Amino acid sequence: MKLLIIDDEKSIRNTLKEILEFEGHEVELAEDGVEGLEKATSANYDVIFSDIKMPNMDGMELLDKLAETNIDSSVIMISGHGSIDSAVECIKKGAFDFIQKPLDLNRILITLRNATDRTNLVKETKVLKKKVSKIPEIVGVSPATARIKKMIDRVAPTEARVLITGSNGTGKELVARWLHEKSNRAEMPFVEVNCAAIPGELIESVLFGHEKGAFTSAVKQHKGKFEQAHGGTLFLDEIGDMSLAAQAKVLRVLQENKISRVGSDKDINVNVRVIAATNKNLREEISNNNFREDLYHRLSVILIHVPPLAERREDIPLLTKHFLEQISNESGMPVRNIEQDALEELSAYKWTGNIRELRNVVERLMILGSNIITKEDVIAYAKPIFR
Repeated sequence: MKLLIIDDEKSIRNTLKEILEFEGHEVELAEDGVEGLEKATSANYDVIFSDIKMPNMDGMELLDKLAETNIDSSVIMISGHGSIDSAVECIKKGAFDFIQKPLDLNRILITLRNATDRTNLVKETKVLKKKVSKIPEIVGVSPATARIKKMIDRVAPTEARVLITGSNGTGKELVARWLHEKSNRAEMPFVEVNCAAIPGELIESVLFGHEKGAFTSAVKQHKGKFEQAHGGTLFLDEIGDMSLAAQAKVLRVLQENKISRVGSDKDINVNVRVIAATNKNLREEISNNNFREDLYHRLSVILIHVPPLAERREDIPLLTKHFLEQISNESGMPVRNIEQDALEELSAYKWTGNIRELRNVVERLMILGSNIITKEDVIAYAKPIFR
């Protein structure tokens, strides 16, 4: 295990280091909270021991700073001036445990073992979540799909903001998820906000959070989406439907990297990469005074357009087979094959609902069609609006 000891007393640092190295752990030292924070955020430690009373930055302030970074390390606080109140305060701020000086060897080793178990559990949970929530591949062989994949590979590792445009159902969210997955923030949260689904009077609370009592139904403090996405990616879907008042506040966050919860005047630093998407022509929305031009320029450092399915018909056979397999795995239905002329019939349709509509039709064909899906099945059950 890799451990970090933060204490301004050299004798305490060295004593703890000797004990823990004797137990087979790798140990690094820091003289105060400032140095400790720098080391904790630049390397991965399983457990951090920190004194409370230190110059420059004390242990309580260090806990606050560590909470903002979303690191996985368990933090054990140590103090020569311990009390129940200080112990409770440490736990509230995110510490795993609290140990009083003079340090007891057995208590240190037991607490370390428990803290290590907690750290391992957190890491394993993240790995399992990632396996469970595996992101679907971007399927297709058309030049348009190839361009999108190439753009994702080039843009994802940067910190550039991205604006994704395209009709409903084209796969804008999937593009956003792959931008996050291939970024340096992939281990951190990906938080999605559907701006069109949130009433205008609630959008500020959803994005920035609120304090207890900020309004009638605010019965407890709530962290907004920007705070939840700290260190990761915030996906603002349907940004074109956001109110002008909310747009102004989002613009301020993008400029200053700070938010304030509703009902509070305290600024909170946030480190978030923003990816936005819209099915609207934002240039037209700007001309109609429905969208802020300065926000548009902040969001559109990189533009990725996802064309409708009708403009990438080469992808339809591959997408159809992909959905046949995916739906079979999800539902337990037997895998169905599909005849070539059935694929050609599907490719000839004008998919107004794009990929989302195609998937629905494939599921319908699996339920209602023959064991091997035929052209006649497509004609009978697909029934798109336009042909």
